[in-house]
Amino acid sequence: MYFIAGFLLFLVVFVFGFSFIAFRKKRARKKLCAMTCEEKLTTLDGLIKPFGYCYVPQQDVFSTVVDAPQRAFGYTALYDRYAPYFSMVFDCLPVYFDYGGRTWMIELWKGQYGINLGCEVGVYKADSLVAEINRKRTLFRSVDNAEMLPMSVRLYQGKNQCAHLHRRQWWMTAFRMGCYSEPCDLEVKACISFPDCHMASAFVNALNAQTDAGFNICGTQVQIFFKGCTSSAGSLWRRIVCRFAQWKNRLSCRMFLWVTKPFESSMDRLLCLYYCLPSFFRRIFRNKKRRKCCKKCCRRCR
Repeated sequence: MYFIAGFLLFLVVFVFGFSFIAFRKKRARKKLCAMTCEEKLTTLDGLIKPFGYCYVPQQDVFSTVVDAPQRAFGYTALYDRYAPYFSMVFDCLPVYFDYGGRTWMIELWKGQYGINLGCEVGVYKADSLVAEINRKRTLFRSVDNAEMLPMSVRLYQGKNQCAHLHRRQWWMTAFRMGCYSEPCDLEVKACISFPDCHMASAFVNALNAQTDAGFNICGTQVQIFFKGCTSSAGSLWRRIVCRFAQWKNRLSCRMFLWVTKPFESSMDRLLCLYYCLPSFFRRIFRNKKRRKCCKKCCRRCR
C-alpha cells in the first residue's frame, strides 16, 4: 500500500516537473529566437564575465579573461588532488623550475570539467626559491601582467581539433560545453614564448627531468605535446572517485543537451538554460565566497 502510494507520488512529481521544464523551455526558445546575435553575445557576456569567463563565437568555446577572480587564489597541488570531488577529472603536467631567484610553476591540464571538456595552461611563481621537497605544499601566486607569457594552445579530441587560442596570458583555457571525453582521449599542443633564453632553458631542463612529455625548442619558444594520462593513476579510492565523477559528468552532459534542444551553439544552449532554469544556472556559476561576504555585509548593515 505504502509502496503504491509512494510510486504514484513520484510519478505525479515527475510528470509535473517534466511539464514545467517543457513549458519553461518553450518560453526560452521563443525568447531566444526573437533575439539578434549581438543581443545574445551581450547578454551572455554579462552573465559569465563576473565569473572570469568569455565566449569565443568563432570557435564556440569558452575561455578566461586576464582579470578573472580565480587569479587571487593562486595554485597549490591540493587543487589537483581534490578536483575529482568537484566533478573535475583531468590529466595534469606540472613543471617546477628556478629562475630569477624564485621558483616558478607552469602546468598543463586536459580533461573533463563537469559538462565541459577542455584544457588549461597556467603560469605561477613563488615569493622565493622553494626546495623540491616543499613544492607540493607551497602556494604559488599568479604572475603579474608584466610577467605574463605569450601562449597558444590547441586541443584535440582524437583527430578532431576542438579549440585553438593564442594570446598573452597567465591562465590560458579552452572549454567546449556539452561535450564529454575521457582525459586520455585528449591531446594538448601548447606553445609558450619566454622573455629570454635563460628562462626557456630552465623550463626545458625541468620539463625534461620531471616529465616524459615531448617538446620542441625554437629560440625562446617551447612547444609541448601533452598526451599523458595521470587521472587513472593513484590509489584505488581515487580511481573510484574519478569514475563516479565521470559517470555524473556524462549524465549531466546528456541532461544539458536534452534541456537545451534543439539549439546547437554553446551560446544558445547556455542562454536557453538560463531562461529555462535560472536557479540551476546560478547554482553552476555562483561564487560561494562572494555570496558569503555579501551575507556578512548585510548583517552588518542590519
